[in-house]
Amino acid sequence: MKSMGSRDKLQAAAAASGHRRVLLLVFASCFAFATLFTFLYTSDHFTSGSSPSGVSRYSSASSSISGAGAGGALPLPVFDALVHYASFSNATHRMTDTDIRAISAILRARGPCNLLVFGLGAESPLWLALNHGGRTVYLDENEFYVKYLEPRHPGLEAYDVSYTTKVRDFRDLLAAAQKSRAAECRPVQNLLFSECRLAINDLPNELYDVAWDVVLVDGPSGWNPSSPGRMPSIFTTAVLARSGAKGRPTDVLVHDFNFEVEQVLSKEFLCDENRVQGSGTPSLGHFLIRAGGPKDSFCSGQDSAAAASSGEKTRK
Repeated sequence: MKSMGSRDKLQAAAAASGHRRVLLLVFASCFAFATLFTFLYTSDHFTSGSSPSGVSRYSSASSSISGAGAGGALPLPVFDALVHYASFSNATHRMTDTDIRAISAILRARGPCNLLVFGLGAESPLWLALNHGGRTVYLDENEFYVKYLEPRHPGLEAYDVSYTTKVRDFRDLLAAAQKSRAAECRPVQNLLFSECRLAINDLPNELYDVAWDVVLVDGPSGWNPSSPGRMPSIFTTAVLARSGAKGRPTDVLVHDFNFEVEQVLSKEFLCDENRVQGSGTPSLGHFLIRAGGPKDSFCSGQDSAAAASSGEKTRK
């Protein structure tokens, strides 16, 4: 066999070099395309999903909610699927299946709506999702829990509240509110300037002007005598529902309704005549509150004499 000449060797080397250049060019082109695609996708994702620095919590949440509102309410199959899987959740300290479904039924009937929730818990992301297209605001006693949950659930709008009440004082607080029902603790008033001990008057100002369609009272904590108890949240809800200038009523849902504080305060400020029978559960009270009404009484039959009598009974 003849050995390869110098010219043949040069031609073979040139061919091999050209082949490598073609492969290198193809590889470089593919890499450049992939890099450009990734850059464009990432830029679009962060532009639409992140708010610019310096935007307040409320502005960011409002933008997110406004974007959701453009799509309207959740399709019913999606709504039902979320409720179904939430009902089978094994999260600790969660609501019962019947309570979750009862609250979800109200949100389906009223949503998308303005939803105010006292208390953050295992179901908080569910209420936010079910009220897709509406505005959902949470109020909680734990400032650190608020800061913990907000970045983990985009669009969640939450504020911390400082409560000064104690469960052990609830009968004295109730008696004082009954005595000043025509004055500081009247049912129709501007809570921002209220001097009633049960009024929450340190929320962001604009929250007092919102026409709340649904209010869920699931906080603050009330498990021991030193806990804040839900006296302020129930009273404040009753005033918000009656003082709002709107043509539609407010659905008020009181969780843990099987406990004394929730039952007594609901009877006093939300009233038995406003109770919606058959729509709650033993641990969930459902009330329908309409705006307006008498200026010195929350429920029918409440007057100065009845208030004094009731105050004496609560102290026995």
